[in-house]
Order: sequence, then structure tokens, then C-alpha cells
Amino acid sequence: MTLNEQRERWAEALAIEKTHGERARRWVAERIGDLALQGDSDGIARLRSIAALLDQLRRHPNHVARCAAFD
Repeated sequence: MTLNEQRERWAEALAIEKTHGERARRWVAERIGDLALQGDSDGIARLRSIAALLDQLRRHPNHVARCAAFD
């Protein structure tokens, strides 16, 4: 994944977190289920990477905020 793609995923993860708050992980899981029914493996991979970033954000919110400030 390129640096631009990584930044794009972080932007998506942060937007989903801001929009859905505590329900963000559930929202992503539901979208993954929808994409699985459609057979969209690329979409599933994208949302799985976003889910992993949401996990990082929840585990280390201060670290993520500091990193984003220096970007």
C-alpha cells in the first residue's frame, strides 16, 4: 500500500469514527457483510484495513492524534 493509500485509509477511518462514534466498528462490519453478499473482495479488503485502523484509534487515541498533528 502506498503512502497516499495509507493516508486515505486513515482519513476514511477518522471520518467513520466521527460520523458513527461508538457504532463505527459495527457500521464497518455491516458494510463488510453487504460487500460479501455482492462478492466485492476489493471493498472487503479496504474496509478490513479501515477496521484495523479503527482498532488502533480506540487502543491508542493520543498516539494517533499526535502522529496526525505532525503529518
